[in-house]
Amino acid sequence: MLEIIAFSISLFFAMNIGASGAAASMGVAYGSGAITKARYALLLCGVGVLLGAVIGGGEVVKTISSGIVPERLMSIEVVIIILFSATCSLFLANLIGIPLSTSEVTVGAVVGVGVAYNLLFVKSLLWIVMFWMLTPIAAFLISILFVKLLYKFQGNKKVRKEAKILTYLLIFVGFLEAFSAGMNNVANAIGPLVSAGMINVTNGTWIGGAFVALGAVLLGKRVLETNGKKITKFSKTEGILISGTGASLVIISSLFGIPVPLTQITTSSILGIGIAKNGRNVFQKKVVQNMLKIWIISPLVSLTMSYFLVKLFIESDLYTIFVLVSLLLATIGAISLIKGTKQEKRTVHEDGGGI
Repeated sequence: MLEIIAFSISLFFAMNIGASGAAASMGVAYGSGAITKARYALLLCGVGVLLGAVIGGGEVVKTISSGIVPERLMSIEVVIIILFSATCSLFLANLIGIPLSTSEVTVGAVVGVGVAYNLLFVKSLLWIVMFWMLTPIAAFLISILFVKLLYKFQGNKKVRKEAKILTYLLIFVGFLEAFSAGMNNVANAIGPLVSAGMINVTNGTWIGGAFVALGAVLLGKRVLETNGKKITKFSKTEGILISGTGASLVIISSLFGIPVPLTQITTSSILGIGIAKNGRNVFQKKVVQNMLKIWIISPLVSLTMSYFLVKLFIESDLYTIFVLVSLLLATIGAISLIKGTKQEKRTVHEDGGGI
């Protein structure tokens, strides 16, 4: 029964990965007009994801399954907790249409288990976190530099007619980015099952890749719209840069077995182009502010949730549960108090009076 639950959560998680990280990979080709219809972009994304998972997804699976915490910790119960915690964080982001790194929520959930048992491969974790920080920054800076050089080369004149080859090239690099998503992200859903011995790497990448592809096709339209059209407008040339940078960084990381935030790499490239063209105004957009907040919060949510569930259902550590619940209530109360104080000050200022 527990194995059925674990597989069910894993496959649901895989579909949400497709709806988030994978779908975001084709947002550039869609947003720039290279692919005019969302369903075509998502279908192409699905094919790329499946091929990437089957051909090159094995190394990241090994990292997720045994590179962060000892494999002996991965019982079926722990696997269910990891998958459930990561899925909840990702599903929340998908509901509001925010592209979220599946690698971060999965690694966060695995780390939560390691913290609960006081067993964690810290060096491996620091190596992963370093890649998390460096790859989006690299994509961001490359985009700014490229666009500034492009505009300088063009004499700040817009290109009136872009060659057809740019459209085909953009579709190709978008497909390549979806391929890289398959290499890197499918491991997040399948890695915990592999670590528990419930499935082998080969079968896992096939099944996981299929469900990620299915999720992209059926559930990916919101994130596709967010990444493609709600952050900033970009040309096909700029789109080639965004997808090409993202695909290159993720494929290289995947070959070394490092789970990296594809959605954040892609979105950082888009933000870089937005800043190069429009200045810092791009950060004033509500969708951008929401993305930055959820990027920080989501791994902490999955980490805390997995830690809480291990303490509650496996170790039955009621004292720790009491402390966590107290901390949660205190945090909610503090936030409410701060909001109430701000509202009171605003009311006094507007009414010109006091108590």
